[in-house]
Amino acid sequence: MVPADPTGQLADQLIGLTRRLHRAQRRHLEPLGLTPAQARLLRTVAHCPEAPRMADLATRLDVVPRAVTTLVDGLEERGAVRRAPDPASRRAVRVELTDRGRELLGRLRAARRESAEELLAPLDEPGRAELSALLDLLEPGGRHRGPGQPT
Repeated sequence: MVPADPTGQLADQLIGLTRRLHRAQRRHLEPLGLTPAQARLLRTVAHCPEAPRMADLATRLDVVPRAVTTLVDGLEERGAVRRAPDPASRRAVRVELTDRGRELLGRLRAARRESAEELLAPLDEPGRAELSALLDLLEPGGRHRGPGQPT
């Protein structure tokens, strides 16, 4: 008999849950015409206090700058973002949300909630609160996001 490995089992459960969430999100994003990477960039731009530079987006998303260029190209074609000159640097470009991008962001948030709801359906409100508290403990630096804060 193999000895119990609760940490390994928990790791497997978390990986499985993450995969299920990603599949559900992909399914809900498809009607919006967004890839998960585009959705992530759109959310990142929306959470910046001012229009971010392309290089800042690459850093925040932990990707190479060329990947940001490709994502911005796709979102720009859809009218969700626009490139704007950086007033502080002639060489830098900032990425701004458009009205279409803000509308798409609202639909994106609804799609993410629906994806999460599918996954969390077996849990009642106290169970969800308990899971949230446990996951907060695993955040780097014990960071806590309260209700209504961006994810």
